[in-house]
Amino acid sequence: MSSGTNQDPKASVAIKKRSRVPGVMITQYVEQLPLGKSTPDFTRKPMATTVQEGKKAIFKAMVNGDPAPTVTWGRNKGEVNDPEKYKTRFDERAQEHILEMPIVTPDEADIYKCFATNEYGTAVVSATLKVIEAGFKKKANAANGQELNFRSMLKKTVVVTRKKQLPPKKEGEIDPKLWELLISARKKDYEKICLDFGVTDFRWLLKRLNQMKKEREDEQAKVVEKLENVKQIEVKPNGKAEFSMDMKLCDPNSAINLYKDGKGVSYGDDDNSKHSLQKTGTKYVFSIKDPQPEDAGFYQVDVEEANVLTTDFQVPAVEFIAKIKDVKAVEREDAIFQCVLSTPLNRIIWSKQDSSLENEDKYEVTVSEDKLIHTLRVKDCGMEDNGTFYAIAGITSSSASLIVEADPNGSKGREGTQTGDQDALTKLALEQKAKLEKDKEDWKGKGEGGDARDGSGDGSGDGSGDGSAGKTEKDLTDGDDADDKKKTRLRTGPLVPDTVIDPGVRFVSGLSDTMANTGERAELSCKLSSETSEGRWYKNGKLLTNEDGVTIIKDGACHKLIIDCCNKDDAAVYRFEAEGRKSEATLDIQDPPKFDADALGEFTKPVIVKVGENAEWKLPFSGGAPMNIQWYKDDEELLPALNVKIETSATKSQLRLTKCQRKDCGEIKIKIKNEFGTLEAISKLIVLDKPTPPQGPVDIMESAVTSVEYKWKPPKDDGGCPVTNYIIERQQVGRNKWSNLGEIPGSNPIYKDTDVTPGRRYCYRIKAKNAEGISNYLQTEDIPAGVLRYPGTPTAPKVVSAFKDCINLAWSPPSDTGGTKIVGYNLEKNKKGTNYWSLVNQGGPITDTKYAVKDVFEGAAYEFRVAAINLSGAGEPSIPCDTVIARDPMKPPGKVTDLKLTSSNYTTLSLAWTKPKEMKGVEDEAQGYYVEIRPIENLEWTRCNANPITLTSYTVLGLKAMVAYWVRVIATNYGGDGEPQGFDNYLIAMPPPVRPKFKDRNMKTFVVIKSGNTVRININFEASPLPEIFWLKDGVPVAKHVTITNSDKGSQLLIPTSERSDTGIYTITVKNIVGQESFNVEIRVTDDPKPPGPVELDQKIPGTVTLTWTPSPDEKRDDRLHYMVSKRDSFKRTWRTAADNLFNNKFTVVNILPGREYNFRVFAKNDMGLSPPSESPVFETKKEKVKFKVKMPEAKCLDFQSPPSFIVPLKMRTAPQGYECFMSCAVKGDPAPRVTWYHNNISLNTNTNYHITNVCGVCSMLILRVAPKDNGEYKVVIENKLGTAASTMMLNVRE
Repeated sequence: MSSGTNQDPKASVAIKKRSRVPGVMITQYVEQLPLGKSTPDFTRKPMATTVQEGKKAIFKAMVNGDPAPTVTWGRNKGEVNDPEKYKTRFDERAQEHILEMPIVTPDEADIYKCFATNEYGTAVVSATLKVIEAGFKKKANAANGQELNFRSMLKKTVVVTRKKQLPPKKEGEIDPKLWELLISARKKDYEKICLDFGVTDFRWLLKRLNQMKKEREDEQAKVVEKLENVKQIEVKPNGKAEFSMDMKLCDPNSAINLYKDGKGVSYGDDDNSKHSLQKTGTKYVFSIKDPQPEDAGFYQVDVEEANVLTTDFQVPAVEFIAKIKDVKAVEREDAIFQCVLSTPLNRIIWSKQDSSLENEDKYEVTVSEDKLIHTLRVKDCGMEDNGTFYAIAGITSSSASLIVEADPNGSKGREGTQTGDQDALTKLALEQKAKLEKDKEDWKGKGEGGDARDGSGDGSGDGSGDGSAGKTEKDLTDGDDADDKKKTRLRTGPLVPDTVIDPGVRFVSGLSDTMANTGERAELSCKLSSETSEGRWYKNGKLLTNEDGVTIIKDGACHKLIIDCCNKDDAAVYRFEAEGRKSEATLDIQDPPKFDADALGEFTKPVIVKVGENAEWKLPFSGGAPMNIQWYKDDEELLPALNVKIETSATKSQLRLTKCQRKDCGEIKIKIKNEFGTLEAISKLIVLDKPTPPQGPVDIMESAVTSVEYKWKPPKDDGGCPVTNYIIERQQVGRNKWSNLGEIPGSNPIYKDTDVTPGRRYCYRIKAKNAEGISNYLQTEDIPAGVLRYPGTPTAPKVVSAFKDCINLAWSPPSDTGGTKIVGYNLEKNKKGTNYWSLVNQGGPITDTKYAVKDVFEGAAYEFRVAAINLSGAGEPSIPCDTVIARDPMKPPGKVTDLKLTSSNYTTLSLAWTKPKEMKGVEDEAQGYYVEIRPIENLEWTRCNANPITLTSYTVLGLKAMVAYWVRVIATNYGGDGEPQGFDNYLIAMPPPVRPKFKDRNMKTFVVIKSGNTVRININFEASPLPEIFWLKDGVPVAKHVTITNSDKGSQLLIPTSERSDTGIYTITVKNIVGQESFNVEIRVTDDPKPPGPVELDQKIPGTVTLTWTPSPDEKRDDRLHYMVSKRDSFKRTWRTAADNLFNNKFTVVNILPGREYNFRVFAKNDMGLSPPSESPVFETKKEKVKFKVKMPEAKCLDFQSPPSFIVPLKMRTAPQGYECFMSCAVKGDPAPRVTWYHNNISLNTNTNYHITNVCGVCSMLILRVAPKDNGEYKVVIENKLGTAASTMMLNVRE
């Protein structure tokens, strides 16, 4: 069966285990794996594949394991050892094991297995290969031994499997086909699809639909990456029925299957196939060529096993009675196309050649009430609307042209243009409806036959159903609308045959289908065009009279049939006939659920029972069967259970709840539903019980020597009736007996026990009582009684006013009352200079917190203190008040003068002022001062010193930095406070203003940091008020990994671990209201340079040698990297620098002497230093020794003079700001030319800022530190007596 081996024959055990990859089975041959070894496993398994016959099939797998496993392939129904059919290989780049079948035949459809084996185990996985056959021609050719050309043959899909059928529709439930269609459809198509299934309101479906869509999308995600723009099937103007979608597959080789009504459908990829699939990019278009009625069905498209599209192709038997006609319209005028169908349809397809037309701003699609007349209005026509329009009903189509002409008058908003008279189209529709009704009646075999030419119908709308006949085009245009202001155009052909005769009377309005409830009144009415015409009423074809329990009324042209009290027998088809005309309507009798009014009133009353009793509800009802009865409690459905009994008959339902508990209280609801409606009734269940215990915790309000007072919370549940009383019991701690203290009203849960013994502790029980019983008790903690706890000290007395014979005092109660209420105060006085405190209130405790002391002597100084008294006694006295002199009041002092600010900082303001002058009888002497402040946004003043100060200076502390305050000073004495004196402007808590400036004159402007090290830049500044500090890098805010720490005297920039990307110019800006200052620091993050590549030597000119080398790897990352060349000869044996600051990879060394050996080194150099050198091979020029001969040439007069010229001209350079720049050229000429350098035409030869040299015709200039002023044109002028030459270049300085 397989070319692979399933198990190692040496294996002693076979342990089965599963892989993390689904579908992979691993067999382990040893009980315990050696350390570091593993069994084989698949990291990617082969995928199931479906290919067309004659195409290539490929399986790919990726494996792992230690040691590396061997991979073999096999199949269930044969071998895979034929090298022509099966090719196995290993792709080293992708690490994939591949099984390839170049030309697949149906015989190779099978389950293939991949085995991965090493000495510790085997892993195996299966993958299915499906082969899609190419048709009977191919099989016939194969049978005859003919050579098969798969590419030229029609590609068709034959899906062998049959799709699982949808469940059948159940009575009262939504058709499963509707769910499938809605899942695949766009939201704007929901209404149209639901209408086809008779669902007019689909909003209640959306919640379940969204859930189903989510489940479907999860299935699709396994095979499809993206799915959108799904379009339902439509017949196109080219005669094909098409449906499409945009889809991106996870696996391009995934099988795409087409089903019709659950059966597989074969399809091709060319236009000649009946069913074809055209793929353009990610767009898939399925089409049915020349659709016929037998092509109607439920079509589904699956990718592998996942459904991606469902559509319903309906082919109704319909024809056009009146087709759409050509229309001419003027610009900005509406054009109207109308057609009449032979069968009512909810909608037809309107389209242009390339697209379908939807109801939107440009197009308006409408359908008449009888669904026979379909209208397309093209709004606000423009030249772009010229073309052919199509109306497609089922597989039948009609086309017409729209010709838009320029508007000569330029008018706007003109009326619509249509193809014919509206009445004529309505007449055709009514005739067709009458014909359909007659056919229906004949089919039923009931009633009398009608004339085929009758114009009967429901007559909806004014003038419809007139049955006019025999009118030509001219007759139709001379009707009632001839005088209408709307301008209409007529189509060229007649709307109806010329042989129709005028029938006379017609229906102005016909009968309409009516619904009525049993026991209610129903009325059918119609109106004729003649008031004299008589008519007859029929019920299911049987003539009706007033004796049949109905009332027939004729009121002029109106005819009515009235049924006063409907019953089920009145449901029928009613017809009215008059002079050969007839109109039919159906009367449906509904029997919704009903309750008897008396029984309903009894039901709605609350049911009140005691705990453990049963509660019962009964409610008779009537209505059409079948009935669905449901009982609910608090909106949760009640189902039969141990304590829930439900009995239901055809006329009543009963609910019994047994052994009711308090938790059963709530709303009881019965819901009765049939096909005609739903009815509900609500009652209430109240279960009475004793209350729950009172709620704690118990708050102790008073624990005194003679009484204990406490309170609690009422019960959480009062048992359904109010708490009437609380029962109180008491136990003295240490005894077993509980004493009943009696009952208190339930309205106030507070109790005071006045019968307590001092020094004892008590425990209390509290029970709630209502009409149903007594609750369990709430027990308190131990409450002490009779413990002497004295109150705390009151505040020191405050002198309210002082006179020579009276001093008024006031104080505040103590914060600690000692557990009982304060009953009064003792006030004591002490005459200054004595140690004796005497009681002021000899007549008993003072009950108020103020007192007037009259037992004083004029001019004497006194101190006062107060003690609080509670039930335990008097507490400790307060601290004495300030000394007060018994004398008449003084006049308040005046305003202070010369108020000024002496100093300030961020938290303090220092003030100074001059004492106010004393004016006898007006302003007395100031004895102290108060300082008050007020933040500018507040309205209340705050006093900084509680007691008056005697000094004329004060420092306000604890201010908020940079907050503005109003400040004032008030002089005071015993007579009161004087007028405040403040500043004209507010003061800001800040030092004197200082413009920002940097304090360190030696701040570094250039910092070099090795990559990976920490960058820390400290900038010290001075500024007041506190400045705002901004850091920028190269003009933009610094990155998030840069930490900025600011203080009032400096700022620190910290980069914990620097990278090369942190290189740049960092700017700190310090700004306050006085000004701002900025400072730039250039930070260069670099690393030790890597050495350049190999050095090559080349001698073109004797006495010189040219060095070239490969750039250092850091050259691209470091724009300041340059090179240095050093040399050593065999004579001096020391290394000397031959060149530095080289920004290229080439240098020519001059003054090379023959007979010496030279060594050269090239260093890469940056801000961190030098790299290791890259050494050249030894360079040597041998000195040839020849015998010296003197050959005296003939004397000739030779002229070696030549004008100056450039051998190597100047080249344009770009240099970073702050770096060196080296420029050079080579010149020749005889006599030796004079060399002059210029910058922007200004000579540089005498400028000491430039280093200029001329060695053997090599002219060079070095700018030590490039600045922006060095931008511009540089020129070298060489001249001798024979002429002049010049070379120029541009230098760009990069910031």
